Amino acid sequence: MLEGKAVIGETDMLETMQKDALHIAAKALDFFDVTEATEIARFIKKEYDRQHGSGWQCIVGTDFGSFVTHCFGCFIYFCIGSLTILLFRGSTGQEPKADEFPALETIA
Repeated sequence: MLEGKAVIGETDMLETMQKDALHIAAKALDFFDVTEATEIARFIKKEYDRQHGSGWQCIVGTDFGSFVTHCFGCFIYFCIGSLTILLFRGSTGQEPKADEFPALETIA
């Protein structure tokens, strides 16, 4: 199992959810080659949706940047070998207030 080789970079998940994420990722890597990042991401997302409810997003690759809004307790970023996996449940956050973004002044 690859779970022992996983290195967690950042997370705010409960330990049980972390273990689920690592287990599902290891299972995905049993089914797919590391070059099939989209298939690995699809597998992880669908399995996590099934186990923990819908709304999960998964990004898999060797080189990517991200800036996401997520629900509290629903974020994990980890590596297995050269593959990096970001799994999170998205959040819309709060709607901005009317005066939060002041109108730009037009210069004539």
